[in-house]
Amino acid sequence: MPNAQPGIAPDDKGLRHRRRDAMAVLAEAPVAEIEPLLAAVGPLPAYREIRKPESGLVMTRGRIGGDGAPFNIGEATVARCAVELTTGEIGFGYVLGRDHGKARLIAICDALIQRDEFCAIVERVVLAPIRTRLAAGRAIKQEQAAATKVEFFTLVRGED
Repeated sequence: MPNAQPGIAPDDKGLRHRRRDAMAVLAEAPVAEIEPLLAAVGPLPAYREIRKPESGLVMTRGRIGGDGAPFNIGEATVARCAVELTTGEIGFGYVLGRDHGKARLIAICDALIQRDEFCAIVERVVLAPIRTRLAAGRAIKQEQAAATKVEFFTLVRGED
């Protein structure tokens, strides 16, 4: 298999990318946005919390000059949760801050994305509206930044 990593089936790589992209979108959305969208998915399968939502610290790292030697910047608070659907899929949710509810919702979405019958509906009902809102917000910020752009030019004096 070209470009295959040992021990990882090609379809697992697609699932991993899909989960990573979903987590990136959900991490930027507030609970008040995720909750009603997830409720619109319909009846969700039963799940149990493997790891109840909890807060902890992670060390954040940086690099000198962006690509130099790594160093510890400091600690950041994170909330995490892990859930298991009755069908066996395990979802994980990590979020900066102490929002336990958001960590739980992200874990549920992560578990649902792994199920074929829920993947498309979660993408369409939950993730697509959030992506659209985030893209619109980025476009507004880009327009605002572009409006402050200053064009510099140099006048050349003619030599007599």
